[in-house]
Amino acid sequence: MTSIEERLLDPVTMEVFSNRLLSITEDMGNLLIRASFSTNIKERRDCSVGLFHADGRLIAQAAHIPLHLGSLMGGVEAVLRRWPVERMREGDAFMCNDPYLAGGTHMPDVTIVTPIFHNGSVRFFAANIAHHSDFGGSVPGSIAGSSPTVFQEGLRLPVIRLVRAGELDEDLLYLVAHNTREPEERMLDLEVQVATNRRGVELMTALIDREGIETVERSVEDILTYTRRRLRNRIAALADGEYTGEAWLDDDGQGGDPVPVRVTARVAGDRLTLDFSGSGPQARGALNMVESALNATVCYAIKALLDPELMPNSGIFEAVEIDAPAGTIVNPRFPGAVGARSITCNKASRAIFAAFSGLLPPERVMAAGHDSVPAIVFSGTWRDRPGTYVYLETIGGGAGARRDADGMNAVHVHMTNTTNLPVEALEHEYPLRVDEYALVEDSGGAGRRRGGLGIARQIRALADDVIFSIRSDGHILGAPGVLGGLDGGTAALIRNHGTPSAEYLSSKVSHVAMKRDESMRIETGGGGGFGPPSERAAADLARDIRGGYVSREAAARDYGAEKVGEALRLDCREASSLGMGVGSFERGSK
Repeated sequence: MTSIEERLLDPVTMEVFSNRLLSITEDMGNLLIRASFSTNIKERRDCSVGLFHADGRLIAQAAHIPLHLGSLMGGVEAVLRRWPVERMREGDAFMCNDPYLAGGTHMPDVTIVTPIFHNGSVRFFAANIAHHSDFGGSVPGSIAGSSPTVFQEGLRLPVIRLVRAGELDEDLLYLVAHNTREPEERMLDLEVQVATNRRGVELMTALIDREGIETVERSVEDILTYTRRRLRNRIAALADGEYTGEAWLDDDGQGGDPVPVRVTARVAGDRLTLDFSGSGPQARGALNMVESALNATVCYAIKALLDPELMPNSGIFEAVEIDAPAGTIVNPRFPGAVGARSITCNKASRAIFAAFSGLLPPERVMAAGHDSVPAIVFSGTWRDRPGTYVYLETIGGGAGARRDADGMNAVHVHMTNTTNLPVEALEHEYPLRVDEYALVEDSGGAGRRRGGLGIARQIRALADDVIFSIRSDGHILGAPGVLGGLDGGTAALIRNHGTPSAEYLSSKVSHVAMKRDESMRIETGGGGGFGPPSERAAADLARDIRGGYVSREAAARDYGAEKVGEALRLDCREASSLGMGVGSFERGSK
């Protein structure tokens, strides 16, 4: 018989079947978002879903949060270690979150795993993950950049059977929920997660009934093989050799010097090894990233760099090797804190992209983005009912410029992909007011193509005793430009901006008490520029100045007075041709 490796696989057939699986995950994801109660899930969509084979291999992940792949895969692997499939029963569902015991990446991300049976045997798993706005710990939101160990970061869940043969363990649910600051919301959202997997079970069972288990199993093996083979072909097309990239964090969560995240990409034929030797030591604060988080980061970066259309499954990992020395920020020892791991994941992505800049042609190279994912948390008492609220939001920033395009403004980059919480929903839900939500002028790195702009979000407390925390980065070191492009602007956190008592705070403060009418303003970093600023077209610079993206002073500094003069003359001619006053084109100028 011809082995699967020897068979000629039809890419169209593979794509069709993979999309069948993805349609199931998308259906699950839509249910999870629509039915959830917390704003972080229902509005910001901080959640992900996936389907797995009975042996733990990923077969499909919906297009949600790249970082969540780590907790999904780690959670399924942990379930299989703790509960062999022979001991599972139809209707079971397992819950976990711990980074060291259960393959999680940090405590607020809770994974639910449900076996899918056929003829009495486990054949697949449905899994989902949701970021709960609070899961206990020393600060509201369960994340403080300065936390020294995981014991300050919330309730640690090893693999626990939450549903037994279809019966929800309400005592266990009650215990978990009441170790958080919003027990009712936790219970409701966890029950929605359980229901989401039931939907996945129904849809996957229907697919098996329609196609037959043998056909489904064979198709799964085919798409995994096709993904592995296709990625190896992409790697084989690269030049053999070693290529190094690095990125820097402002600190390790508790101050100190900048910390490197360094990677060496080694290409040999169709094999790729990513070696993170040279990365900084294990962080004293919460910036460590465990193995599951690093795996998700590598998967995202390789897919984005080599083949964005690659099907999202475990075939990717079979073509890439990862080496991360123990005791470093990318592979910490227990009980190192991990709550702010998404910042480090984004820096690791930046380092991988930098390493590949020596492998890829210039048209596929891009400058760095803000690469930070700052998270702000406000907490206090509800104004209209007993209990405590926790409002969490991760803020976007500027993306890096490319050869043929400016960087995107105000977006999440790399490992996260949540939406914002609309101002109307925020102000309706919480006793908070948004004073300003805008782009940060001059934050994009200058270049032939300009880096994207960061975000300013300023929020005011409408009551006393509001507790504020943030974990951020890029307040000292901006996003690097490439091929002569300038660096993006740095981030900033200002308390009571625009008042005599304005105060700049550090990037990782926690449990700051705010009084009524006090405000916190976060300004995120911009993306790096691409190519020399002298090569930027005058018409593009004119649009930047007119639109308020670049001030006239910054334009003169970065592009030169002569270029600014040419840009303004272009605007004058355009104003004349449209019968408009020149002043109409100077609104963005200072």
